[in-house]
Amino acid sequence: MNNSIILKVENLSIGIQNQHIISLIEDINFTLYEGEIFGLIGESGCGKTITSLGITGTLPEPNGIFLNGSIEIFLENKSINVLSLNKEELRKIRGSEIGVIFQEPFMALNPLYTIEFHFKELYRFHKDTIKKKNIQFEERLYSLLKRAGFSEPDKILKSYPHQLSGGMLQRIVIILAILLKPKFIIADEPTTALDVTIQAQIMELLNELKEEENTSILLITHNMGLLAQYADRLAVMYAGRIVEQSNIDSFLTNPLHPYSEGLLKAIPELEKDKKIEGIPGNVPSPENYPNGCRFINRCPYRFDLCEKKPEAINLNNHIVYCWKYNTNS
Repeated sequence: MNNSIILKVENLSIGIQNQHIISLIEDINFTLYEGEIFGLIGESGCGKTITSLGITGTLPEPNGIFLNGSIEIFLENKSINVLSLNKEELRKIRGSEIGVIFQEPFMALNPLYTIEFHFKELYRFHKDTIKKKNIQFEERLYSLLKRAGFSEPDKILKSYPHQLSGGMLQRIVIILAILLKPKFIIADEPTTALDVTIQAQIMELLNELKEEENTSILLITHNMGLLAQYADRLAVMYAGRIVEQSNIDSFLTNPLHPYSEGLLKAIPELEKDKKIEGIPGNVPSPENYPNGCRFINRCPYRFDLCEKKPEAINLNNHIVYCWKYNTNS
């Protein structure tokens, strides 16, 4: 990892508009550096996926709306504001400079066409990028298929999506995402549909890609084990906000936010006779987010100041949004 910024998200707020606007994520801030794996972790419904959809400009239509903030991508020493791009410009960047690994592989592939067709479409749409990057398309495709565990690539390419298992489809989606050597990859639960052996194989492939091609990866997951093994840094999300951000070692040895403490206590450990502790209560829905700290109703440390929205507190590059660490409280 170096200090070159690939992606910068500042004060990002996204909502959904029906009869009135409901805020889904609020004031999200993080930076993705070249050649790192940055994890985004939290319970289902906390806003991880909607954050990724905002970055790629694929919010649900017609109701998904940007409320505030900026998303900057840095390509060839040039800053690109994602929010200023039109649909055609976004399409050119997706696939070529931003690779996306979707959570549901069945939804990402057209069931009417073969696997080979999907790769041909990628080639057709990004022909100029392939030439510019000097990518030997077919050679790289077959190499990646074999590295992903497909011993008979030609047979796979001639297959239709319904003829392959969920795990096989997920590997195809991953290859589609990384084939054109994008600057960074958004991997949204990339190993959910895979068994443990294939999961390790895919994560090793992504990690090798990071090392070999200096690719950055935004890894969205609720699997703390994956982050502990592969991530360089992480941010913890809860109820639409980031509550903690640090390097992975600092987080695992000294989680600061009460929610982070609860997450780590809920992880089983084979070597230790450890009691698994759940976090009491439930994540509030966006319509019922508390005005102050959103973890207030589940927090064992709550006090009066928690009725106010917490500010970012930086403790040796370990950022936490919690009044517990405010020296003036």
